Amino acid sequence: MASGGIGNIGKVPELQKRILFTLGMLAVYRVGCAVPVPGVDATAIAAFFARASGGLGSVFGLMNLFTGGALEQFSVFALGIMPYISASIILQLLTVVVPALDRLKKEGEAGRKVITNYTRYGTVVLAIIQGMILSFTLEQGTFGPDTVMDPGWQFRAMTILTLTSGTAFIMWLGEQITERGIGNGISLIIFAGIVVGVPSAITTTYRLMEQGELRVPTLLILTALMVAVVAAIVFFEGAQRRIPIQYAKKIVGRKVYGGRSTYFPLRVNTAGVIPPIFASS
Repeated sequence: MASGGIGNIGKVPELQKRILFTLGMLAVYRVGCAVPVPGVDATAIAAFFARASGGLGSVFGLMNLFTGGALEQFSVFALGIMPYISASIILQLLTVVVPALDRLKKEGEAGRKVITNYTRYGTVVLAIIQGMILSFTLEQGTFGPDTVMDPGWQFRAMTILTLTSGTAFIMWLGEQITERGIGNGISLIIFAGIVVGVPSAITTTYRLMEQGELRVPTLLILTALMVAVVAAIVFFEGAQRRIPIQYAKKIVGRKVYGGRSTYFPLRVNTAGVIPPIFASS
């Protein structure tokens, strides 16, 4: 792949299989985003997102973005992969304060497997909690009146079970992509959920330009701002504070070793995107 680049993909059968497997799993994920939860009027929820702006609408809009529109359709994948990410972050934080988890982390592959299992259990617990909150939110009419066709504990139990199962299935898809596909499965699922909204955004922009609500100079300014924001993000992601390190000289026999200067690269944004993702959860 070094010299031929993308053109060599067709010459590597194993790579072809991995790419096709990854695309197949992402296709399954997108199909699941269109399967609605039983007992819910999906059109009422879609109407809520269409008219929502600011406040609670912004919060649900952010959640809908990470789920690739699954929350707007209130599909079986409405919770998305966020419970898994939250559980992963919680386990990472707990390894710092819980000695038992810290010892597991240092045990190598066996310890990582145990922590992975803990992460899966935490994902299920968080999905149950979030599913319960969403079921009560629907019954209270937050998304509009008569959103729930038959309110009650039967509906709540069905919603919690469906949403939790959907999150567990997405978690399994991500793990399968990581093991048998290309790249990190969880990251690809998040990426697929965000990118799926690009065509509709382009269509909306074109329609606004046709209607005269969006002019070319304004579009150029917005495009320049988006490029500038992305460039700033990339800059800060790669930015480092170089801490100088001076190694002491060491004499071995008649030769002098060491004494050289180097630096320790401390990233400016060490935490990456973990804090905003965890806060949004």
